[in-house]
Amino acid sequence: MYRFQEDGSGCVLGEHRNEVFPSLMNHHFPASDIPRQARALYLRNRIRVIPTIHYEAALIRPAEAGLSGIDLSDVQLRSISPIHLQYMANMGVAASASISLIVDGVLWGMITCHNATPRILSEDIRAACRTLAGVMSRQLRNKEELVTYQERLRLRNATEFATSHFDAAASVETNLRNFASELRSLFPCDGFAVIGTQDVTACGLTPATSDLIAIRDWLRLGSNGGIFCSSSLGKDYPPAEAWPELSAGIIAITLPFRSPLTLIWSRVEIVQVIEWAGNPHKGTPDQDGILHPRKSFASWQQTVRGHSHRWNAEQKQAARRLRRILIADYQTHQLRELNATLTATVQERESLLQQKDFLIREVNHRVQNSLQMVASFLKLQARTSTNEETTQALSEAQHRIAAIGLVHRRLYRGDHVGVVDLSRYLEELMKELCSSLGKAWEQQLRMFLVPVTLSADRAINVGLVLTELVINASKYAYHGAAGPLHITLSETGDRLTLTVSDQGRHDIDLNGSGFGTRMIKAVVSSLSGTLTYTPLHPGLEAVMSVPLATHPSDGHDQHPDGLYS
Repeated sequence: MYRFQEDGSGCVLGEHRNEVFPSLMNHHFPASDIPRQARALYLRNRIRVIPTIHYEAALIRPAEAGLSGIDLSDVQLRSISPIHLQYMANMGVAASASISLIVDGVLWGMITCHNATPRILSEDIRAACRTLAGVMSRQLRNKEELVTYQERLRLRNATEFATSHFDAAASVETNLRNFASELRSLFPCDGFAVIGTQDVTACGLTPATSDLIAIRDWLRLGSNGGIFCSSSLGKDYPPAEAWPELSAGIIAITLPFRSPLTLIWSRVEIVQVIEWAGNPHKGTPDQDGILHPRKSFASWQQTVRGHSHRWNAEQKQAARRLRRILIADYQTHQLRELNATLTATVQERESLLQQKDFLIREVNHRVQNSLQMVASFLKLQARTSTNEETTQALSEAQHRIAAIGLVHRRLYRGDHVGVVDLSRYLEELMKELCSSLGKAWEQQLRMFLVPVTLSADRAINVGLVLTELVINASKYAYHGAAGPLHITLSETGDRLTLTVSDQGRHDIDLNGSGFGTRMIKAVVSSLSGTLTYTPLHPGLEAVMSVPLATHPSDGHDQHPDGLYS
């Protein structure tokens, strides 16, 4: 019973013999004994019988049929390679039969039968051998699948056991260092190390700290997808040849964190004494380029050093899975830290907004008190004044002060003082102003306002302009009486338009230099807007157009008229 190894060589796993042939149990055969093209033929033909090596090859007849180049790979009666016949003669074999064991389309191994004298196998024996090849191949596949499944299940359970104990509040690096002993047991190994930027945590038998750091730097230079496996580390990393008793094979995981980490499982050297059936280095081509088979099959021993036990496919797959789990944990931890930072920032911002809101309301309260005192003072002065013009001027000033107070009271009574719904604010402002001007105005006022969101500072200025325009209409268009008044608010693109129109007869100079005119011009200028008047015959229409966005100079620059916005 002969099984192929990963390097192409073969090893005898079992035998049944008499005293004619020497024992080949546990002997190894080099890969050159069965070259690649010969293995391809064993895959195509499950059974191969050579009754005798002393036959004479027959020609394909007739010669004129032109069949000299025909492929006879699937023909049982095809002739045997002279090199193989000489190989059998050198072993003392006169007849042979081989049974191919194929698992998942791969030549797993062979059952090889040798006879010292010529021997012919009947068809029923060859049929039984074919049956044996199929049955045994299925059994081998089932056994390997079972072993593979058990190993995968063990590795998965070990991985989940190790990672399930991680502290969710700690970093991935801290967890890896705290659970180094649990992670070491994931793969059969002699040592385990967690290598960070500066610190190294190691348990078991591992190379020196400086050597581990050097391996980490070497691994980072490679393009291995974060996983590196080797059972002969000295061949891949020459400095490791100096300490095979500490590490001759490793499986390493490189984690691309902000501070990169490297995990290394290490296996020490296993000194192997391989017994070959003859010197495997003989049987090479001679000076003429003709390949000759080995002539001696006597036991030949070879000592192999610098190798550890191999890492199987399931262990490599488990390493990839562990790497994905650790990267996912790292990303989750980063998100958790980011969420905590964002939460703290939001809480701090809310606290600052509450403080700002409190200060604004406190300032507004004081402003309201000051405005009420000024309004009361103007009212007293108007009552005691004997000059009609002075009394009228004081009354207008009282109305403007009341309008300013109303602006502050409306804007700063809600929960949000940063932005306001301008349409709602103007509607409430007009209701308050109509109450102060007289109940008759409520029947004459018509408003068409679309919702527009505006900053509080700009809303104050728009409210001041609207208040001044309504007061002017009451004073100059209707001479203090109530009359039709239309107010329209619209939004077009990035600008808003406020229109105030009446049906009265104006006797006011629109280009005058009075306080009200100067104030309107200053406020409109602070908004980077325009204000135009259009006679309606009768009546007057005032249209103010301003951008929605805040102008960089809003609220800071002094206007030519000497007024502040």
